[in-house]
Amino acid sequence: MNCPDKSFYFRSTEIVAKELIGKKLVRNTSNTYSKTRVRLSGIIIETEAYGFRNDSASHAFNGLTPRNGIMFGEVGRAYVYLVYGNHYCINVSARSDKIGAGAVLIRGLYPIEGRMIMRRLRKSKQVIDLTSGPGKITQAMNINRAQNGMDLTNPKNDLHIEFGVELPSFDVIATTRIGISRAIDKLWRFDCKNRLEHN
Repeated sequence: MNCPDKSFYFRSTEIVAKELIGKKLVRNTSNTYSKTRVRLSGIIIETEAYGFRNDSASHAFNGLTPRNGIMFGEVGRAYVYLVYGNHYCINVSARSDKIGAGAVLIRGLYPIEGRMIMRRLRKSKQVIDLTSGPGKITQAMNINRAQNGMDLTNPKNDLHIEFGVELPSFDVIATTRIGISRAIDKLWRFDCKNRLEHN
């Protein structure tokens, strides 16, 4: 399958966050129940952009650290971190050449492939609940720090982003971001208005 290349992510973080809506997050992983490899995937339906010096809510705002280094490095890389000590979030590094750091948080997916495995990993029977939040996505797709730094533009990698479905631009809405206390005025959260209609 084809993946957006580095040039897709080497643009404004906000533009990348908007245009990731409709792309497909793919995870190839071991099925612990049958001891086989499985492909899990979902259409990206919600994202948030996080910038650099212009964004006090961003991990990169105070500069480079061992934790946020992916945001400053090569674009198109997975940035995976633990929050609240109990779940991971998956981001992809994205920024223009005018900005020193940036990443897009993947907040929501519409599950496509491997739903049964996702249900087992999430201990949930409701499709709508499988991947409707950052922590749910990583749990359903068995994503953790082992994938941090992985090149998401390479379809041979166990975690990558593929082209998915084309959505009209008017179907993607911009709102303020969720669960932050700084830079709350920025319209950097992007959501598919008709979430299930296109999937």
